[in-house]
Amino acid sequence: AMDPQQRLFLECAWECLEDAGYDPFNYPGDISLYGGAATNTYLLNNILPHRHGIDRNDQMQVINLSSMGGFQVTTANDKDYLTTRTSYKLHLTGSSVNVQTACSTSLVTVHLACQSLINSECDMALAGGVSVHSPQKIGYLYQEGMILSPDGHCRAFDADASGTIFGSGAGMVVLKLLDRAVEDGDRIYGVIKGSAVNNDGGNKVGYLAPNIDGQTRVVAEALAYADIPPESVGYIEAHGTGT
Repeated sequence: AMDPQQRLFLECAWECLEDAGYDPFNYPGDISLYGGAATNTYLLNNILPHRHGIDRNDQMQVINLSSMGGFQVTTANDKDYLTTRTSYKLHLTGSSVNVQTACSTSLVTVHLACQSLINSECDMALAGGVSVHSPQKIGYLYQEGMILSPDGHCRAFDADASGTIFGSGAGMVVLKLLDRAVEDGDRIYGVIKGSAVNNDGGNKVGYLAPNIDGQTRVVAEALAYADIPPESVGYIEAHGTGT
């Protein structure tokens, strides 16, 4: 009866700590968790239509959804419980914060986790997001002028770019202060030199449209915080729509 997004998010957190070589049950410091999930389409398309009773035989164990109370269904499916469930399962004693900023959720979790480390609120932080669509193999209705691609392909920065598509996936990183990671002998995949977050406000053509001025400001702020010259940037990875 649980949202698959919560299961995969928990799995990613476990794999992150496993790869980093840390056992959260024996770790002497506080581990924080920042995460977010997409709309729970599993609840909409699988649980709610059968909420009046399902008996599922799962390795000789019968689960009757009709016997579950509304609160049990809520805690298993509401995105509010995404991070705290993982913190409970993995004994993470730092902050456990749900983040919801639509398409930017995962990167905002990384920014907030960095700030938590810089402010000495925790010794280690996990940050990430999950988006799983249920059912998996379905199409969509193309509408002219909307953001979805007419042919099911996303061609960012291409002359033939005509729209985006949505997929399923999950990702997470383990973060520590660099000097602490070096001191502890951690395997370091990358270093975050700076990050920044802002919002366009109302100065754009529509709610779902990006604003050049707002993006310029946030990039400049991140570069200033990182204390690096813009010309030193050699690679830029962008959102699927080029933002």
